[in-house]
Amino acid sequence: MVLSISVDSRFVHKMWEEHELAKMVEGGIPFPMLSDQSGEIGRAYGVYDEAAGVDIRGRFIIDPEGIVQAMEVLTPPVGRLLGETIRQVQAFQHVAKTGEVMPAGWRPGQPTLTPGPELTGKVWKVWKPGEE
Repeated sequence: MVLSISVDSRFVHKMWEEHELAKMVEGGIPFPMLSDQSGEIGRAYGVYDEAAGVDIRGRFIIDPEGIVQAMEVLTPPVGRLLGETIRQVQAFQHVAKTGEVMPAGWRPGQPTLTPGPELTGKVWKVWKPGEE
């Protein structure tokens, strides 16, 4: 499930959706935009800027048990890369299903790693096969 949360009101979200997002994403965004006007959710995740009264942009991947598996916090001038978020979600789903882990930059269908002592000092063989 994907949620978008900000301190903006639901009315601001509606305007943003209709006048901006609908022009950038065909059909608009396919997930709810929630309002955190009190900043309570932002404070809980450490992204609420008390002085400015806003949430700093944060992305959190939370597993079905409610455990934060990944987070990224960026100041407003720098945008996020949706493709990287999707890649990370796919990687966490693969880990949960198989117990395997991924080298940096892993994409679905690429080799994975099986954790254990025999892997020590040999990660590069999976990461860069054929360079022995």
